This record gives sequence, structure tokens and C-alpha cells, in this order.
Amino acid sequence: MRLIYALILTCLASLPARAEVDIQEVTSPGGLTAWLVEEPSIPFVALEIRFRGGASLDDPEKRGAINLMTALLEEGAADMDARAFAQAQEELATSFGFDVDRDAVSISARFLTENRDASIDLLRDALTQPRFDAEAIERVRGQVLSIIQSDQKDPNDIASETFARIAYGDHPYAYSINGTIDSVTALTRDDLIAAHKAVLARDRIYIGAVGDITPEELGPLLDDLLGALPETGAPMPPQANVTIPAGITVVDFPTPQSVALFGQPGIAQDDPDFFTALVLNQVLGGGGFESRLMDEVREKRGLTYGVYSYLASRDLANVYMGSVSSSNDRIAEAISVIREEWEKAAAEGLSEKELQDATTYITGAYPLRFDGNGPIANILVGMQMLGLPIDYIATRNDKVEAVTLDDVKRVADELLDPEGLHFVVVGQPVGLETTVGE
Repeated sequence: MRLIYALILTCLASLPARAEVDIQEVTSPGGLTAWLVEEPSIPFVALEIRFRGGASLDDPEKRGAINLMTALLEEGAADMDARAFAQAQEELATSFGFDVDRDAVSISARFLTENRDASIDLLRDALTQPRFDAEAIERVRGQVLSIIQSDQKDPNDIASETFARIAYGDHPYAYSINGTIDSVTALTRDDLIAAHKAVLARDRIYIGAVGDITPEELGPLLDDLLGALPETGAPMPPQANVTIPAGITVVDFPTPQSVALFGQPGIAQDDPDFFTALVLNQVLGGGGFESRLMDEVREKRGLTYGVYSYLASRDLANVYMGSVSSSNDRIAEAISVIREEWEKAAAEGLSEKELQDATTYITGAYPLRFDGNGPIANILVGMQMLGLPIDYIATRNDKVEAVTLDDVKRVADELLDPEGLHFVVVGQPVGLETTVGE
């Protein structure tokens, strides 16, 4: 039977992209709201749950507590220790995933219809009765400390944390979700219980479900799963005051190749001009080998193996970011070329061909995201957290195709700030020095 279950899961992962997604809004008897896509053809359900706030809800004196707490949710629950909990998942042919980022704690569940009730009982125990056993805490704490120590030696992580401190000041976004060696070492079981109460609460839940389940079945299931959680959690952090000064910050690090992370204030995903900015970025730095940055920095000058940019739109801040790496003696030239391309796009916008190619790619790639129950459930939750309408999937590509050259020219002029870009360079770059303070 387990082999059969594995084959079903493999088939689900390779389902073709769906041109249409029929979303139903379901309200449970207890008042929980979920978005559901019924798909009864295979006896399988994917459930995605997000708790808004994530690691940003860490107590400032307990950095890393929510990350450690989340990692421990699968390390035993109720009367099951970590081994018994893992065995129970295996026997049910069900899988759970627990993850955290700056904006949310994410819970993923995949289960067969015939094992639905038992799978939900098991997940409920993990969410409402985590054990936080001493042995599990020390084992997972050790793993987190190892990650922190590794990050301290990774130029990419050093650049990311340095840029975050510059951009976000004392906001929670400025701190690693992992915490520090000192803060994680000092965490107690009571701290983990407090972190659990802070973030796993009913007032911040978003739910997406896809598969062999009806609205009438989903509502009571959600109350059974989540009804015992606290009604309210910790207060949400304020919006971040994004202040990115122009200039360069050099972090000395002994390596033959410098890593540079660059950025400026960005644009919110609910901004009317977001799709125009998305098209603009596709051409400037988001389009892989077809982007201007790759063409100018890599193909024409051989300064790097890769350079890219992206719109980093978060719940509490919006930044326009990019990354490049190059040898210490050539990173200064790479930075100069990036600034030039930023300035050129700000002044001129895009060509007709660039606009059409970017539009074709963005609209064509979108349906490929809907390649199984799990990815669709993920999308449903993301849409809710962004406050998007339930018909967004059907109208999204229309918004992309409506972008004009004039729109791009205007938004490029308003958004792109070549003189305001800040570069964090980790390495021993030749010809570069810090020009602003952190």
C-alpha cells in the first residue's frame, strides 16, 4: 500500500498546468475562512496554513525563538516523542512541513482521503500539543547554531545581513530569523512556549486547500484542526521605515571573489504600477540570460557568472534588490556597469521588442505554477495574504498584457534610482571603499 501511495504522490507532482482554477470561499462553523479548489479525481488533499507575523514576532530579547519553535513542531506531540511522531506520519503515508520566514509561519500537509481524519488528528497534536522535549530542543538548537556559525563565514549571508541592517534599522527585518549564537544558546523551553503562543493564533490564519474534499467537509475539519489555538497572538510589528542611503559599504572578508548585494526602495505588490515594475525588472535583471544586466555584465564584459535583480515585496517593507559576484579586481567595474544600466532604463524605459518579449514570458510562465495540488494550495494562501480578489488568477495575465511602453517609461523614471543605489560588497575589492556609514 505504501508503494501505491508513493506512486499517487509522484503523479500529483507531475499534474499538467491548469488553465482554470475554480476557487470557492469556505467559512467554517467556527468562523475560519479558507479558499478551496475541489479536485476529486485523485483521493488526495493538500492543505496550506499560514500564520502571519512569522519570525518578525520574536521578542527582541529572544531572537530565534520562533524559528527554533517551528523546527520543533515535528519533534514530538502529545504522547508521541519525535520517533513515534515520524513513524505515525509514515504509517499514514502523510507528510507535514513546518517553515518560517520573516512574515509567516507556514504549515503544509499532504494526506490521502482515506487517512484524512487520522492525519488531521496528528497535525492537530503537533500544532496544539508540541512536546518541546529537552533532548529534541538541544538537538535542534545544535543544528541552528551550526547554521548560524556557517552563515558567519558565507559572503552571501554576510552581505544579506549587512544590507538588512542598513535598510531596516531596528525593525525586526534587520535581524536574522535564526537569531544569534548568544540568543539561541540562552533560549529556554518557556521561551519556546511563549513563541508558540505569540504566532500560532486564530486571528492571523490564512488557509488554502486543494484536492478531494468538499466545502461541507472542509469547514468542520478546520475547526477540529485549529479551534483549540489561542484566539489572539502577539501584536504585529509596524511597517518598516526603509532608509537606504546611496553609496557603498565594504565588508572586509578574505576571499578572491567579492559578493555584492545592491538595492533601493521598491514597490508594493498592491501598487497599481506593480505589474509595470514587474515587466521592467524582467528586462533589466529578472530575465536570466535575456536580461540587460546579464548581457552587459556577463556576456559583453565577462565580469561575472551571474547577475540578477528582483522586486522584494514583503508585508512590512518593499525593496528592489539585486546581486552580483566578481573577482576582487573587477567588482568595481561590475558595479559601474550596473549603475549605468539602471540609469539607462530610468531615462529610456524599454523597447517595443523588450516589452513584448517580457510580457510573453511572464504571462506564459504563470500557468506553469499550477502544477499540482500543493503548489495551487500555496498560491491560494499567498493570494489571501496579499488581499487579492478570489478571481485574481483569471485576471492576472490581463494586467500584465495591459502594460504599455508609456507605462514602463513613467514607472522606470519614478522607481529606478541609479544614484541612490546602495551596494554592500563582501570581499577585498580593489578600488572600492565604504562611502557611507552603516
